[in-house]
Formats: sequence, structure tokens, C-alpha cells
Amino acid sequence: MRYVAAYLLASLGGNANPSASDLEKIIGSVGIEAEADKIKKIISELKGKNLEDLIKEGQEKLASVPAGGAAAPAAPAAAAAAEAPKGGAKKEEKKPEPESGSDDDMGFGLFD
Repeated sequence: MRYVAAYLLASLGGNANPSASDLEKIIGSVGIEAEADKIKKIISELKGKNLEDLIKEGQEKLASVPAGGAAAPAAPAAAAAAEAPKGGAKKEEKKPEPESGSDDDMGFGLFD
């Protein structure tokens, strides 16, 4: 990702076709040693392509990926709510209140 980000930064900076030395300079500016083979791969894959179109295509592909997780737990919760008694009387459960006292620090302080 850092190589793609460096390519995008160079492109946004006005360089339509960033070179390997441009990417090495950007990556090196944050203290990371650049790998020549990865830079060469990024340049060969992105050279001459419209980056805005590539980003738009990527967003469309990501939008088609199901996020999952949210719908599955909702169904059992809805079923449990439907099975709940429909009478007007509800039992209130009392939860014990936590006792507050001087034993909270267990006999020692943070800076002891």
C-alpha cells in the first residue's frame, strides 16, 4: 500500500508519470527503505492509466462485496422479541448496585 500511496501522492503533486526515483524519494522521506522490485511493479501496472478511473472501478468492486455480520444477529433477536409475552405486566429485575468504598484501590495507590 505504501508504494501505491507514494504513486498517488506523486500523481496528485502534478507528476503524471512518476519515476522510480520519485517514489523512492517520497517513501524515503518517512524513513522507510524502498524496495526496487515493488516500485517497478507499481510503475508498470499504473503507467499511462487514469488514476481517477481506477479508483472509481475499485470503489464499485468494493461496493459489491457483502459486508456481512449485521443481518445475521438481527434475525434471532427479532424472533426472540416476537416470542416475548404480550401481557401488560413486566417483571423488573433488580440488579445489585456496586458497593463503593475505600477498598477500591486495594490498599495501594497508583504512584506508591
